[in-house]
Amino acid sequence: MQINIGYFYFIKDLFFEVIDDKELMQNKENGNKRPCYYCFKSKKYDNIIWFIPVSTKVEKYQKIYDNKIKKQIKLGKKPSVDTIVFGDVANTYSAFLIQNMFPVTIEYVESQYIKNKVPIRLSNSLQTEIIYKANKVLSLHKHGMKNIVFPNIDRILNQLVKKQK
Repeated sequence: MQINIGYFYFIKDLFFEVIDDKELMQNKENGNKRPCYYCFKSKKYDNIIWFIPVSTKVEKYQKIYDNKIKKQIKLGKKPSVDTIVFGDVANTYSAFLIQNMFPVTIEYVESQYIKNKVPIRLSNSLQTEIIYKANKVLSLHKHGMKNIVFPNIDRILNQLVKKQK
């Protein structure tokens, strides 16, 4: 399977069993494949793809977003939230949860998200915003802000890279 950037994919249950990180958003088993993930390629590793969960629980994440903005204003900062982005996915307003992103390798990708026989793709402007903010969050994480992403992405990345050798 080839992963095309800008599209959405589902991850195999096996990934969650092998990685075993309680902070990962688990696959749901109610007949629907959920969540779907937006992906982009790693800048550092050729075989690593970063997956960002997408949620339609916009109200829930809008409250979290708004609270982060209020907290920053209260601290006298210029408000900016890089961990949650909102936008349309197949005509459904959704939240992109950069705060929950994690690395994956191709072997754990189950299938592409297809609706009405058409692969779902993001607009170029939304892709640009998400990838910019995700790379910013990864940089902040790398420079010591470990709690900016919920899953233990260092451990997951090390596990995936080690397995590829």
